[in-house]
Amino acid sequence: MALDSPKSKSRIPYIPGTKPSIKNAQLLVSTGIPSLDHILGGGLPIGSIFLIEEDTYGTYARVMQKYFIAEGIVSNHPLLIASLDTELTTLLSEIPAPITDSSSEPDVQSMDERMKIAWRYQNLRTIDSSPTGGRVFGHFYDLTKSMDKKVIDNANITQWQEPIKNIKNHAFENPAYEDLLKTVSKTLKSGKYFTFDEPDKRNVLRISIGSLGSRMWFCDSEESTHADIFRFLYCFRALLRNSYAVATISIPILNFDNNDNFVERLEHLSDIAVKLESFAGSAKETNPLFKDYHGLLHIKKLPALNILAPHTPESRDLAFKLRRKKFIIEILHLPPELGDTTQREQDETPTTSSCSAGGKKSLLDF
Repeated sequence: MALDSPKSKSRIPYIPGTKPSIKNAQLLVSTGIPSLDHILGGGLPIGSIFLIEEDTYGTYARVMQKYFIAEGIVSNHPLLIASLDTELTTLLSEIPAPITDSSSEPDVQSMDERMKIAWRYQNLRTIDSSPTGGRVFGHFYDLTKSMDKKVIDNANITQWQEPIKNIKNHAFENPAYEDLLKTVSKTLKSGKYFTFDEPDKRNVLRISIGSLGSRMWFCDSEESTHADIFRFLYCFRALLRNSYAVATISIPILNFDNNDNFVERLEHLSDIAVKLESFAGSAKETNPLFKDYHGLLHIKKLPALNILAPHTPESRDLAFKLRRKKFIIEILHLPPELGDTTQREQDETPTTSSCSAGGKKSLLDF
């Protein structure tokens, strides 16, 4: 009898743009970057915080935030966008348009490109960048085209940019944190996103917070700034744990000294954490080893909700590159051995005198 009752069926509601995890049945949403979803074990779990440690200039972190917002609009997920550094109207005007033509999806490597790869790297598995599964989960986007303004206007987007001034509060020194928390709580309550709510149609709220902890979020002292950020993340995570919501937060960690393990404590308060290391302005920018990439993606923390051990990716040696139309994350491959012939000839120059006449190399010499 119990098996036939409606209550015995799966408690996971069907929400467009979501899918249950095959490991722990946790409901997942896409980051907007299918290759990143694959690395994280399928996507972002509902009720989790995805922390992005920004690159030097924050360029690639903003690209990832745009993908996250675009995926929410295409999947008809309500959005809450917060920022004190970026004009939100400008940000929304730069949201990439989805690729609807299947022929425009990332193409397979041509035979010439494959021939350039060293034979010992051919058997390495690459990150699967194509959406899979019966449900529509994850989309591809064209960075050269902006999403239709009518589509953005019709989307359910809540914008937070300026906090209410003269807030009487004793928990935070910077009133912006308190005002943002109140906005998040109000949005969750009004939209019936809490787990104990019973809406007519369940949906997922996507929250995007850009450059949290930037100069605009600073307090009078560094200790107060750290305390405000930690207190905000504690309260923010408590709200997400009891709601159908997922958040992406980017933090410019280069603005802080890590004397008190500030970065590690941020990662502890988040559920997923990645670090973007850009090659811009560093010696790696001219290093032939990284000539095909724009930076490295470091996995700092992977989700471990309702499971004993987190997902183990195929490789942690990941790199990213920003092409004209797309942002790509893939396994870091060394350049082909036959590429830099000039450098190889210099490396192969014998250091000792040759026995051959005139120092000429024999055909058997390597």
